[in-house]
Amino acid sequence: MIDKIKAFFSSNIIEADDNAISTEQLATAALLIEVMVIDGNLDEHELQSISTTLCQMLELSREKIDELIALSRDEVTEATSLYQFTREINEHYDHDKKMALMTAMWRVAFADGVLDKHEEGIIRRVADLLHLLHSDYIRCKLAAKAQSDLAT
Repeated sequence: MIDKIKAFFSSNIIEADDNAISTEQLATAALLIEVMVIDGNLDEHELQSISTTLCQMLELSREKIDELIALSRDEVTEATSLYQFTREINEHYDHDKKMALMTAMWRVAFADGVLDKHEEGIIRRVADLLHLLHSDYIRCKLAAKAQSDLAT
């Protein structure tokens, strides 16, 4: 999946000031999209959450984000391992950035008002692969839950 996402960016994104989108940004987008599609029920609130997060993180137009989401939805069944994504995060993110990513993943999971067991499971696996403590995992979950409660 990461290769197809890289191909998407290379064919659709013009480099600004010679700064290409990095592999860790691609991995971040892929992990957020994995949470969105894992339960098979794409709620409008989940789509909005992922779109807003990706627009902020990657500074892409809504049209490009929609195209990326469509591509990722089609390719998610081909991804056999989260390791290809978490390896990039581990190489480039410090603890605080990993915590921000984990909180963003939880926000996507809570966006539709229903925490699916598959969403929780994939976030747990990512936390393990990112070498985050269980207390970090819970802290991020509670922070995202509090944010979703404030939004409702």
